[in-house]
Amino acid sequence: MRAIIANICKRFENPDGTVFKALEDVNLTISEGEFVAVVGRSGCGKSTLLNIVAGLLSATEGEVVFEDLSSDNRPLTSVVFQDLALFPWRSVKKNITYGMEEQKVPSQIREERAGEWIELVGLKGFEEHYPHQLSGGMKQRAAIARALAVNPELLLMDEPFSALDAQIRMDMQLELSRIYETTGRSFLYITHYIPEAVFLADRVVIMGGTPGRIQSIVSIDLPRPREEKIKVSSKFVAYLDRIWGEVRGKPQKFGADR
Repeated sequence: MRAIIANICKRFENPDGTVFKALEDVNLTISEGEFVAVVGRSGCGKSTLLNIVAGLLSATEGEVVFEDLSSDNRPLTSVVFQDLALFPWRSVKKNITYGMEEQKVPSQIREERAGEWIELVGLKGFEEHYPHQLSGGMKQRAAIARALAVNPELLLMDEPFSALDAQIRMDMQLELSRIYETTGRSFLYITHYIPEAVFLADRVVIMGGTPGRIQSIVSIDLPRPREEKIKVSSKFVAYLDRIWGEVRGKPQKFGADR
């Protein structure tokens, strides 16, 4: 699978008839099994881009094309939003099986897949709990399992950890990195938090400006599996300095990756 974001522009019409340009000439390719993170200042169009890739917004110009699909029966994308949107009247297991129910997956296969994902995300023993009985991190794990259970070509995540406290957020970064390394799925991940992007991603896309454009793309050459101790390495810190300089509009002197 390759997701090709080609020449995307997005304009919104304001109530007074003026036009707001949110995105201009955005081009990006996400390869099979690649984790791509997008960072940038608020208002640069990161979430708008994700919503276009998800099919929730139409582009004014350009297109999103999925090539070399592994199966015609797999959904193109699945989304984990910041507010999670777990169904409060459904248990953890029933939340995870919801998408498969909509796909008409047979009940026995649904149960088997749900059990596999519950174990993978560390929720074994909480299958029959309801969202109000879960911690913030556990809710995040349930939302990730629900999104992955439908077997999407590309998982989209929009600031999924922003509401968590610092310790749980760090734990969830480790958990998500482990899930990515275990499953080999493709990810497009939106975040404001640069250390999170560097820790998780194979490439970090830096957006900026109004309308939003891709300013640069930085390849992250850090070993996997990623461990917490890597965050104090000189290479990790150098990536932080480089990307933060790009976000602030002060490009650092490194080799081009774009």
